[in-house]
Amino acid sequence: MLPQREAAASKSLQKNIDKIFRAENEMDPQRVAQELALIVIKSDITEELDRLDAHVASARKLIEQKVANGRKLDFLMQEFNRETNTLCAKANYKELTDLGLGLKVLTDQMREQIQNVE
Repeated sequence: MLPQREAAASKSLQKNIDKIFRAENEMDPQRVAQELALIVIKSDITEELDRLDAHVASARKLIEQKVANGRKLDFLMQEFNRETNTLCAKANYKELTDLGLGLKVLTDQMREQIQNVE
């Protein structure tokens, strides 16, 4: 699915770049470069995916310890939620947003279970 998102994002970005170049006489080149950099930064979800992977690994370690780690797991659920919110905000792709919303539901369910164990 991510390759499809990347292809759609690339197509959309190319379309917008073409618009910019058609209107280049009216725009400050430095401002255009700044705006393009912001678009790239705002659409990159690599960092969020890396953090989610790290949180999954941390949660697995805590669960495998079989000791009272409720507060740590609850904190991790907050982090899952934070990363998922950012992922959904940056998605610009319906399928990725749907996955993010599903992850939010699962995170809430896990958080309820953790709070019941505490």
